[in-house]
Amino acid sequence: MEAILPACLGLVTGVLLGLTGAGGGILAAPMLIVFLQLPLAKAAPISLIAVALSAGIGAAIGLRQGAVRYRAALLMAGVGLLAAPVGIHLSKMLPNTPLVLAFSALLAFQAWNYWRVRHSAKDENFTCRINGTTGQFLWNRQCALMMARSGLAAGFLSGLLGVGGGFILVPALRKHTPLSMHSATSTSLMVLAVVSTGGLLQWLASTGVDWDIGWPFVVGAVAGMAIARAISSTISDTHVRRIFAAFCLLGSLMLAFNAIQGS
Repeated sequence: MEAILPACLGLVTGVLLGLTGAGGGILAAPMLIVFLQLPLAKAAPISLIAVALSAGIGAAIGLRQGAVRYRAALLMAGVGLLAAPVGIHLSKMLPNTPLVLAFSALLAFQAWNYWRVRHSAKDENFTCRINGTTGQFLWNRQCALMMARSGLAAGFLSGLLGVGGGFILVPALRKHTPLSMHSATSTSLMVLAVVSTGGLLQWLASTGVDWDIGWPFVVGAVAGMAIARAISSTISDTHVRRIFAAFCLLGSLMLAFNAIQGS
């Protein structure tokens, strides 16, 4: 019976991951904090397990379809792996309440960003362009720096809050490159799989994971992703964005209430 609630929370996480492609991981840790009363330092590694596994499955599918830009993914993942330990270190040092309130603010921002259904701004001349003959990126200093900055932010937040970082990577790839949404999401998932796995290994080496909660949560997340992929074609992008925005707003309010009540 104790495994039912973590499994249900994992199911919701998996459905949101499957519907949004990369953004659902931001809600995994908040649900663990609010419903299971875990401190962020214990919720983060469990969240990373679900993100790493789900993103790994998505990245494998993308690689098989030829949608992953693996050189860009490896650059962003490499920088992210360097930044993740800094986030993990700060997560252990900082008090739980300010971190949770910062997480609440991040969720509120994401709710606002996703509710506004609009076309994302794009560079007039893409920072990263693609060779029309080979289909590969035309690498230059500006392109490499953009990729590195995106990986740095995703890795740091992955370590600090246990989030995937897809909400940073996908918009950056869509704005600064001519990649399709499918290719941008698939590339992001490869980055998330690598960075989340690296962060998880560091958590395992230092504080460990509560596997009594972790395993049911992961099983639920995998089941949720399978359900989401089966129904994703029947739900419009606008509805997906607004469903995700509603969950983000709800999570933000619950986190803020939980942090203030516990302080």
